[in-house]
Amino acid sequence: MLNVEGLGIKDITLVFTDLKGSTALYDRIGDLDAFSLVQQHFDRLHDVAVRNDGAIVKTIGDAVMAAFREPKHAVRAALDMRKEIAAVNRGSEDRELILKIGVHKGAAIAVTLNDRLDYFGQTVNIAARVQNLADADEIFLSKDVYETEAVKEMLTPFRVDPQNARLRGVHEEVPVFRVQTEAPAETMPAA
Repeated sequence: MLNVEGLGIKDITLVFTDLKGSTALYDRIGDLDAFSLVQQHFDRLHDVAVRNDGAIVKTIGDAVMAAFREPKHAVRAALDMRKEIAAVNRGSEDRELILKIGVHKGAAIAVTLNDRLDYFGQTVNIAARVQNLADADEIFLSKDVYETEAVKEMLTPFRVDPQNARLRGVHEEVPVFRVQTEAPAETMPAA
């Protein structure tokens, strides 16, 4: 029986992650080793979310949905998640874990179901679709997240490519921003 305890509308910033090529990973290194790596990935992403004033809402397969009150905390977490997964990969011959990340903010329906907080609505749908745009080691941000002053400032050392994207289930094109790796030193702003 489903136990619904609370319902409300919250302005929230959501981070969705997914591992690229996880099915091939399980095939290549075997179920137990792959599961161990995926679990290590979950542990690291959880730690990053907590360090950045967020929480993992749920995992879906090898994907993560995390919630943050502030866009700057969500973007900092996304950048840190990318670093954590790179650190895991440094110890292996192949890049076993390849993370894709999307961040979006807006009003969402917050519901406590069976003693667990979850979010529903178009903000959640768009956040998941923004993540789907990302490729290996990329972070995609919606315009609502990117245009937050603290976020723009935080991203000055990175190459950020604006573009318009068609998101499944969304009528109009949506402006998004792809955050790639850090920009070369000569393009970084002077301190």
